[in-house]
Amino acid sequence: MINRIVLVGRLTKKPEIKYSQSGVPVCRFTLAVNRTFTNQQGEKEADFPNVVTFRKTAENVANFLDKGSLVGLEGRIQTSSFDGQDGKRVFMTDVVADSVQFLEPKNNNRENTDREQPQYQNSQQQNYTRTDEDPFATGRGPIEVSDDDLPF
Repeated sequence: MINRIVLVGRLTKKPEIKYSQSGVPVCRFTLAVNRTFTNQQGEKEADFPNVVTFRKTAENVANFLDKGSLVGLEGRIQTSSFDGQDGKRVFMTDVVADSVQFLEPKNNNRENTDREQPQYQNSQQQNYTRTDEDPFATGRGPIEVSDDDLPF
């Protein structure tokens, strides 16, 4: 049997961290994952799976991610059920993330402030000119490569 899932998406809100009775960190969040196709109106749709992480991964997610953060994760699907307050059976499906990768710099979704961008005084700055030219688009014909130049 195989139960593996890989998702890439953005957090819909700030992650919530709680601690189990034995002190294990548990973090829950919802991920917005775009579908690869459009609906009949030509609009993209998304799915919103609930994700749960444990231990150090849970602490890292809670401390470093926020609403809108782009993440990639790997985990498994887990279903559970319980009796609700109204006596009806409630079914839940979660993604239990074993690994969460942060796919953007920490402050990418926030405005840059002066304290985030250090100002260096009394330092000599080098003037560099950036060229966006393609060095291979010179039009001089094919590039000669010998078998000795190849790494394989």
